[in-house]
Amino acid sequence: MTARRLITSLTVACLASAALSGCASSGARVAGNPTPQTTAAFERLKSLAGTWEMADEKGQRQTASVFAVTANGSAVREIMFPGMPHEMTNVYHMDGPNLIVTHYCAGGNQPRMKATPADLAADGSMRFGFDSISNLKDATGEYMAELTLKPSGTDKLTQEWNSMKEGKKTEHVVFAMDRKRG
Repeated sequence: MTARRLITSLTVACLASAALSGCASSGARVAGNPTPQTTAAFERLKSLAGTWEMADEKGQRQTASVFAVTANGSAVREIMFPGMPHEMTNVYHMDGPNLIVTHYCAGGNQPRMKATPADLAADGSMRFGFDSISNLKDATGEYMAELTLKPSGTDKLTQEWNSMKEGKKTEHVVFAMDRKRG
C-alpha cells in the first residue's frame, strides 16, 4: 500500500469512527462557530505565508520567521529563527469563536494563548492572551504568556511577546520583520 493510500484510508477511518461514535462519547468538546472577526483574522494569518526577515544586533539581515499554511488550510505553522539553536514553532488555528496559538518554546514548555473576537483590532492586530501551559518544569519557571501580532500592509509584521514568571510580567520583546522578496 502506498503512503498516500494509507494516509487516505486512515483519514476516512478516523472520520467514520468519529461520526459513528459521536463527540460526547470520545471526550471531545464541540467548540462552536467562528465569528466573522476571527475568520478574517485567520485569513490574515494565512496571508503571512512566506519568509520574514529582521536585522540582528549587528544590523545584518536574518530569517526571523517562516510562515506556512498546513493541515488542509486549518492551521498556520510559524518557525521562528529556523536552523538556530533557539528555533521555536508556533501553530495557529481556530477553536470555535477563538483564534489559538500554541508556542513550542526553546525553553521546553508549550504555552497556549487565545485571541477572542474582542482581542482583534480594526487595524488587523491580534492580541493573544495566556490560556494554559504544558510541560512547565517548575511553578516558578518563566514562560511566554502574551503575543500581539501587528501586520502592516502585506510586507511588514511586528510581534510583541511578553513573558511571565510567578504571575508577573518579566520581559517584553519586539520583533520588527519585513517580508523577504525574491
